[in-house]
Amino acid sequence: MKTKNIILFVFAIFSFFSCENFLEEDPRALIAPETFFASENDARQAVNGMYAILKNNSIYGQVGLDHFYDNGADIIEPNRSANFVEPMGNYSMNEALADVSIQKMSVSDTWKDLYRVIFNANIIINRVTDNEAISKVAQTDIIADATLIRSLCYWHITNLWGAAPYYTEELKLDEIKILGRTDEATIIDGILIDLKFVMDNLQSSYTGDQSGRASKWVAAIIMAKIYMQQKEWDLALNMCLEIINKSGHEILPSYAAVFDPSNEYNAEIIWSLDFARDIRGQFEEGTVKADGTLASVFGNGNWRPSMFNPRLRDEPANTSERTALSNALTARGEAFNGTALQVASKDFAEKFPLNDLRRPLNIMDSYLGFDLNFPYMAKWMNLKIDSSPRFNHSDNRMVFRLADVYLMAAESENELNGPGNAYQYINKIRERAFVTKVESELKGLSQQSFREAIYDERKWELAGEANRRYDLIRWGILLDVVQNLEYRFWKPNENIKPYHVKLPIPLQELQLNPTLLEFDPTNNGYR
Repeated sequence: MKTKNIILFVFAIFSFFSCENFLEEDPRALIAPETFFASENDARQAVNGMYAILKNNSIYGQVGLDHFYDNGADIIEPNRSANFVEPMGNYSMNEALADVSIQKMSVSDTWKDLYRVIFNANIIINRVTDNEAISKVAQTDIIADATLIRSLCYWHITNLWGAAPYYTEELKLDEIKILGRTDEATIIDGILIDLKFVMDNLQSSYTGDQSGRASKWVAAIIMAKIYMQQKEWDLALNMCLEIINKSGHEILPSYAAVFDPSNEYNAEIIWSLDFARDIRGQFEEGTVKADGTLASVFGNGNWRPSMFNPRLRDEPANTSERTALSNALTARGEAFNGTALQVASKDFAEKFPLNDLRRPLNIMDSYLGFDLNFPYMAKWMNLKIDSSPRFNHSDNRMVFRLADVYLMAAESENELNGPGNAYQYINKIRERAFVTKVESELKGLSQQSFREAIYDERKWELAGEANRRYDLIRWGILLDVVQNLEYRFWKPNENIKPYHVKLPIPLQELQLNPTLLEFDPTNNGYR
C-alpha cells in the first residue's frame, strides 16, 4: 500500500480532514456515501487514505510518537538543545507549548491527526456496512481494517492523555466539538471488544501491494500490551503465546538483519508502515508546487532516518579530520546529512554492555575509522545518497516485531509464576546478542531480579522503537529513573513531576471545546 497507489479522488474525499483547525471544518464538506463508496475499490482507497494519515510527521512519519514514547527517558536524547524536542525531553511541557507546531510534530498535531484517523474510520465503517455495492466478504475485511486502525489510535490516545473524547459512530463535526472526556477504562474496554472482532476477521499476513497493511497479529499485540497494563498476566501470556506459536513470524538469527533496509518485511516484523522515496503524503501541506516539484524538504517523506543520521558539521571528534571523513563517505556514496536530533543518550551509551552484539547497532561511536563526538543509533540510519537522500527516505517505519512479544511473554510468565518458565522467552532473545551461552543465558534469578532483568533487556533490545517511556510508566518507575540520570543539555531529572506520565490536552482544543475540562479541571495536572 505505497502512498503512490492512492489515487487522486481520495484526496478529494479527505482533503478537508487535513485542515489545521479540524473541529472548525464545515460539515457540508462531507461527501455523500453513494458518490464515493459506490464500489469496493472506492472503500479500499478510502482505507488507504486513512493509513496515509498514520504516516504524517505527527504520528509515525517523523518524531511524532517518538516524542512521547522515547524522548525524556533513558535511551534517546538530541545531540543539541533543540526547540521541538525540549518540551518532552526536558519536561517543560504545558498547555501552550502543546500547541506550538514545528514541522507538524507538536502535541496538538498528534492529537488532531489521531482523531482525524478515527473520524475517517468511523465514516468508512458506517458507509461500508450493509453497502450493497460491496460484497459481504469485502465489507467485513474493510470494516475490520478500519476498526483495527481506529483501535490503534484510541490506544495511543489513552496512553498519552488517559481520558479523552470517545465515539465510534459517524458524527457530525458539530457533535464532535462538544464531546467531553470518557474515562480511560471505558475506552480500553471498547478497544478490546473491537480488537477481538479484528482478530476474527483479518488475515495473518499480507504481501505485495498490501504489505503495509496491519494484520490480525497487530490487534493481538495491542491486546497483549493492554492486558499487561491491566496486570492481567494470564491473558497477556496467552495472547503472546498465540502470536509466537501461530503467527508465522520468527526471530531472525541476526539482530542486524532485522533492520536491513533491503528486507523491510522480514519474518520478525509484525507490522511495518511502508514509505516510498519521492512520494509526499496527500495530507501534507505546503510541500509540493503546482508543477509537482518539492517546495520544501520538510514533509511526509519519512524523516525518521534523517533524525538519526549524523550531521557532518558535528563530526568527527577530531575536527581536523572532517575533510577526510567527508571524502571517505563520498567514496562510499554516503553522507552525514541528517539532523542528529535522535542519538543514544549519555546514560544509555555508558551502560550498554560492551560484549553485547547489539551494541554497534545502538551505539555507533566511530565510523570508517573516525572517532565520533556522539553515539549514533545505527540501526535507524541510512547514509546512502542515491537511495535515501536527506528527508526523502524510502525506509519503512517499523511498528511492532516479534522480539517484543517474546519479552512480553517472559515478563508475563514471571509475574504469574516466577522466572522458572520465563527464561525460555528472554533467553531466546539474548542468545543472538552474545557470542557464548555463558554470556547470554540468564538463570538462578529471583522474581524481582528477573523483573529488573526485563527492565534492562527491553532497553537493549528495543532501543529507539517507541516503547521506553510507555514501559517505564506502566512499571511505575519513570520518575525514579529520570531523576537518577545525568543528561547532556537539560535538567529533566530536576523538572519531571508525577503528572508527566500524561500529556496536557492542547490549549486550542480546550478553547474550542471547554467541555473537555469538565472531567478533569486540572487538565492532567498541567493547571
